[in-house]
Amino acid sequence: MTCAHVVYVALKKVPGVESVDVSLNKGLATVKLKPGNTVSVPQFWQLLHQQGYTPKATVVSVRGDLAEAQGHAQLNVTGTRDTLPLVPDPKNPGAFSSVSRKLGQSVVVQGVMTPGKDLRVATPLQVQEVK
Repeated sequence: MTCAHVVYVALKKVPGVESVDVSLNKGLATVKLKPGNTVSVPQFWQLLHQQGYTPKATVVSVRGDLAEAQGHAQLNVTGTRDTLPLVPDPKNPGAFSSVSRKLGQSVVVQGVMTPGKDLRVATPLQVQEVK
């Protein structure tokens, strides 16, 4: 069994996953989720870690409601109890400015999440675009 197959099978078993494509040459797994799924990025990271791999930066599109708590922007993820802290993307800091203008609205945020050493700690979403 190849490493790519092991990762593919593990990711495909996650409830809410529609399709999986794994490229070990690129060090990349692409996962498309079904509408209404409730899986979180840290769940995928933990699964990869259990398979012996170190999760890396993850590009995501997440639907939810923009809110502010204690002066910090966050995204309350639709269909879950998950809340993602939002931070500017160092490569595109201007995209973050639209967050404050859209507080209280339902949006899709595209960005990057990078795991820390402790996969249980809340990871901020670096905002690249708000739709």
